[in-house]
Amino acid sequence: MFLFVAVFLLPVILAKLALDNGWFNQAATNKGTLLSPPVDISVLDTSEAEPKWKLLYVLPEICESQCENALYSIAQVRSALGKESDRAEVVVIVHEKSNQAQLNQLQEKSNIRLLSVNIENLQQVFKDADTAGIFVADTLDNVILRYPLQQDQEQAILHSRDILSDMRKVLKLSRIG
Repeated sequence: MFLFVAVFLLPVILAKLALDNGWFNQAATNKGTLLSPPVDISVLDTSEAEPKWKLLYVLPEICESQCENALYSIAQVRSALGKESDRAEVVVIVHEKSNQAQLNQLQEKSNIRLLSVNIENLQQVFKDADTAGIFVADTLDNVILRYPLQQDQEQAILHSRDILSDMRKVLKLSRIG
Protein backbone atom coordinates (compact mmCIF):
# COMPACT_ATOMS: atom_id res chain seq x y z
CA MET A 1 0.00 0.00 0.00
CA PHE A 2 2.90 2.34 0.83
CA LEU A 3 4.44 1.75 -2.61
CA PHE A 4 1.10 2.46 -4.29
CA VAL A 5 0.75 5.82 -2.47
CA ALA A 6 4.40 6.73 -3.19
CA VAL A 7 3.96 6.13 -6.93
CA PHE A 8 1.13 8.67 -7.07
CA LEU A 9 2.31 11.23 -4.50
CA LEU A 10 6.01 11.42 -5.38
CA PRO A 11 5.49 13.03 -8.84
CA VAL A 12 3.08 15.58 -7.35
CA ILE A 13 5.51 16.50 -4.59
CA LEU A 14 8.44 16.76 -7.04
CA ALA A 15 6.37 18.95 -9.38
CA LYS A 16 5.43 21.28 -6.54
CA LEU A 17 9.09 21.56 -5.46
CA ALA A 18 10.17 22.27 -9.03
CA LEU A 19 7.59 25.05 -9.37
CA ASP A 20 8.40 26.65 -6.03
CA ASN A 21 12.18 26.57 -6.50
CA GLY A 22 12.26 27.52 -10.20
CA TRP A 23 14.20 24.43 -11.29
CA PHE A 24 13.12 24.74 -14.91
CA ASN A 25 12.53 27.33 -17.62
CA GLN A 26 8.85 28.23 -17.46
CA ALA A 27 8.13 28.00 -21.19
CA ALA A 28 9.96 31.19 -22.12
CA THR A 29 10.92 30.83 -25.75
CA ASN A 30 12.18 34.32 -26.47
CA LYS A 31 15.93 34.70 -26.92
CA GLY A 32 16.07 38.40 -26.01
CA THR A 33 15.63 39.95 -22.59
CA LEU A 34 11.99 40.76 -21.98
CA LEU A 35 11.59 44.34 -20.76
CA SER A 36 9.12 44.54 -17.92
CA PRO A 37 7.47 46.99 -17.99
CA PRO A 38 7.80 47.75 -21.70
CA VAL A 39 9.33 51.08 -22.69
CA ASP A 40 6.81 53.32 -24.43
CA ILE A 41 8.49 55.19 -27.30
CA SER A 42 5.34 56.65 -28.80
CA VAL A 43 6.38 60.13 -27.58
CA LEU A 44 9.35 59.94 -29.96
CA ASP A 45 6.88 59.98 -32.87
CA THR A 46 7.97 56.72 -34.48
CA SER A 47 4.67 56.08 -36.20
CA GLU A 48 4.36 55.68 -39.94
CA ALA A 49 1.22 55.50 -42.06
CA GLU A 50 0.78 51.82 -41.19
CA PRO A 51 1.85 50.07 -37.98
CA LYS A 52 4.96 47.93 -38.24
CA TRP A 53 7.18 45.94 -35.93
CA LYS A 54 10.44 47.78 -35.38
CA LEU A 55 14.04 46.77 -34.96
CA LEU A 56 15.49 49.70 -33.02
CA TYR A 57 19.01 50.85 -32.43
CA VAL A 58 20.17 54.06 -30.75
CA LEU A 59 23.22 55.43 -32.58
CA PRO A 60 25.88 56.26 -29.96
CA GLU A 61 28.45 59.07 -29.92
CA ILE A 62 31.28 56.73 -30.88
CA CYS A 63 30.49 54.00 -33.38
CA GLU A 64 32.99 51.21 -32.91
CA SER A 65 32.78 47.52 -33.76
CA GLN A 66 29.75 46.88 -31.52
CA CYS A 67 27.82 49.65 -33.25
CA GLU A 68 28.78 48.49 -36.74
CA ASN A 69 27.89 44.89 -35.87
CA ALA A 70 24.48 45.98 -34.53
CA LEU A 71 23.67 48.00 -37.65
CA TYR A 72 24.72 45.12 -39.87
CA SER A 73 22.73 42.59 -37.81
CA ILE A 74 19.44 44.48 -37.82
CA ALA A 75 19.64 45.11 -41.55
CA GLN A 76 20.33 41.42 -42.16
CA VAL A 77 17.51 40.31 -39.86
CA ARG A 78 15.00 42.42 -41.75
CA SER A 79 16.24 41.01 -45.07
CA ALA A 80 16.10 37.47 -43.72
CA LEU A 81 12.42 37.86 -42.83
CA GLY A 82 11.69 37.33 -46.52
CA LYS A 83 8.06 37.86 -47.45
CA GLU A 84 7.36 39.14 -43.92
CA SER A 85 9.96 41.92 -44.23
CA ASP A 86 7.32 44.44 -45.27
CA ARG A 87 5.74 44.03 -41.80
CA ALA A 88 8.93 45.14 -40.05
CA GLU A 89 11.24 48.10 -40.36
CA VAL A 90 14.67 49.10 -39.15
CA VAL A 91 14.66 52.34 -37.17
CA VAL A 92 17.89 53.96 -36.03
CA ILE A 93 17.34 56.63 -33.40
CA VAL A 94 19.80 59.48 -33.75
CA HIS A 95 20.34 62.49 -31.52
CA GLU A 96 22.60 65.54 -31.59
CA LYS A 97 25.55 63.61 -30.08
CA SER A 98 25.32 60.64 -32.48
CA ASN A 99 28.32 59.69 -34.59
CA GLN A 100 28.19 61.93 -37.68
CA ALA A 101 30.33 59.72 -39.94
CA GLN A 102 28.06 56.72 -39.34
CA LEU A 103 24.98 58.93 -39.67
CA ASN A 104 26.12 60.06 -43.13
CA GLN A 105 26.53 56.42 -44.20
CA LEU A 106 23.08 55.52 -42.87
CA GLN A 107 21.40 58.36 -44.76
CA GLU A 108 22.44 56.70 -48.02
CA LYS A 109 20.63 53.44 -47.16
CA SER A 110 17.00 53.23 -48.19
CA ASN A 111 16.01 50.28 -45.99
CA ILE A 112 16.90 52.07 -42.73
CA ARG A 113 14.69 54.81 -41.33
CA LEU A 114 16.43 57.47 -39.27
CA LEU A 115 14.51 59.03 -36.42
CA SER A 116 15.98 62.27 -35.08
CA VAL A 117 15.14 62.97 -31.46
CA ASN A 118 16.29 65.28 -28.73
CA ILE A 119 18.69 63.56 -26.31
CA GLU A 120 16.64 64.74 -23.31
CA ASN A 121 13.51 63.11 -24.76
CA LEU A 122 15.46 59.91 -25.37
CA GLN A 123 16.72 59.84 -21.78
CA GLN A 124 13.21 60.56 -20.51
CA VAL A 125 11.74 57.66 -22.49
CA PHE A 126 14.38 55.08 -21.56
CA LYS A 127 14.74 56.39 -17.96
CA ASP A 128 16.90 53.82 -16.17
CA ALA A 129 17.12 51.38 -19.08
CA ASP A 130 20.39 51.17 -20.97
CA THR A 131 20.14 52.30 -24.61
CA ALA A 132 23.13 50.20 -25.65
CA GLY A 133 21.51 47.27 -27.39
CA ILE A 134 19.22 46.17 -30.16
CA PHE A 135 15.53 46.49 -29.37
CA VAL A 136 12.29 45.05 -30.76
CA ALA A 137 9.24 47.32 -30.57
CA ASP A 138 5.70 46.26 -31.31
CA THR A 139 3.21 48.03 -33.55
CA LEU A 140 2.01 50.17 -30.63
CA ASP A 141 5.55 51.51 -30.06
CA ASN A 142 6.25 49.48 -26.93
CA VAL A 143 9.82 48.24 -26.70
CA ILE A 144 9.44 44.67 -25.52
CA LEU A 145 12.76 42.89 -26.14
CA ARG A 146 16.42 43.85 -25.75
CA TYR A 147 19.49 42.11 -27.14
CA PRO A 148 23.05 42.85 -26.01
CA LEU A 149 25.63 44.20 -28.43
CA GLN A 150 28.40 41.91 -29.64
CA GLN A 151 32.05 42.91 -30.01
CA ASP A 152 33.03 40.12 -32.40
CA GLN A 153 31.45 40.05 -35.87
CA GLU A 154 31.01 36.26 -35.88
CA GLN A 155 29.25 36.44 -32.53
CA ALA A 156 27.05 39.25 -33.85
CA ILE A 157 26.03 37.12 -36.82
CA LEU A 158 25.23 34.16 -34.57
CA HIS A 159 23.37 36.47 -32.20
CA SER A 160 21.31 37.88 -35.08
CA ARG A 161 19.83 34.39 -35.48
CA ASP A 162 18.24 34.85 -32.05
CA ILE A 163 16.78 38.19 -33.12
CA LEU A 164 15.48 36.63 -36.33
CA SER A 165 13.90 33.76 -34.40
CA ASP A 166 12.07 36.15 -32.07
CA MET A 167 10.97 38.39 -34.94
CA ARG A 168 9.54 35.41 -36.82
CA LYS A 169 7.61 34.37 -33.72
CA VAL A 170 6.08 37.79 -33.10
CA LEU A 171 5.20 38.24 -36.76
CA LYS A 172 3.61 34.80 -36.84
CA LEU A 173 1.55 35.51 -33.72
CA SER A 174 0.63 39.07 -34.64
CA ARG A 175 -2.02 39.96 -37.18
CA ILE A 176 -1.06 43.64 -37.03
CA GLY A 177 1.80 45.11 -39.01
